[in-house]
Amino acid sequence: MRPVPARRPGRVAAAAICVVLGVGLIGGAAAGTWLDDDSEGPAAPSNYTAARDLWHSVPVDTLFPRTIRGTGAGPGGADRQWTRIGVAPDGDCAGALDALLLKVITPVGCVRMLRATYTDATASSVTTVGLVFTRADPAAMTALANRFTTEKLGDRTDLLPRPYAVKGTEAAAFGDKQRASWTVRVLTDAPVLVTAVSGFADGRAVATPQAAEQATANGASGLAAEAGLGHDAKGIADNVERGLRKRVAAGPEHTP
Repeated sequence: MRPVPARRPGRVAAAAICVVLGVGLIGGAAAGTWLDDDSEGPAAPSNYTAARDLWHSVPVDTLFPRTIRGTGAGPGGADRQWTRIGVAPDGDCAGALDALLLKVITPVGCVRMLRATYTDATASSVTTVGLVFTRADPAAMTALANRFTTEKLGDRTDLLPRPYAVKGTEAAAFGDKQRASWTVRVLTDAPVLVTAVSGFADGRAVATPQAAEQATANGASGLAAEAGLGHDAKGIADNVERGLRKRVAAGPEHTP
């Protein structure tokens, strides 16, 4: 049998150094991962929380565009276009919502409400869209959204948003008695409610308002459905809601 050659001290030292370096690199990588996880956790800003301040940090033209185009948003899939004719001063919800609706949203609170009124391309309809910014956390908003669904609160004619009449425009006579169709949405990914209410621009009174979800259903009948006022309320609310969600998703670092 051949004798086993003796190990050279240099090679042994080199091997030991490699082991030490390898362990150090692995440990360092792990430590770096832990540090990164910690730094991206609680320190990261919450888009949900930041959304509560959008009412005063985002330009009005971003929340309520001057012109809204609704591709396929009209009756029979027709295209619609609405033009903004007035923006209400920001304020609380007391004068902007029916008293019972105000009571229903009490659990989430009302920090601020913004509203704008639009007219369609023919100037025959007017619609007021609103954003209610609340102080609620996600759990409270989810609870309110579930209540609207299970109790069908969105169909009740005593839980309506109120219109914003704009003097000297097609919406000058747009009052509570002129409300024909409406929608109220409770968001769960932002502390916000989206509302919209529509009516005729000629100021005619409507005895029985019809919820937008009902007025836009296939085969729907009734004054609001046949005049397309449900499509106005729904189409404008859809557009404003999408814009808000986009702004919330962008995060506070993109807020002007």
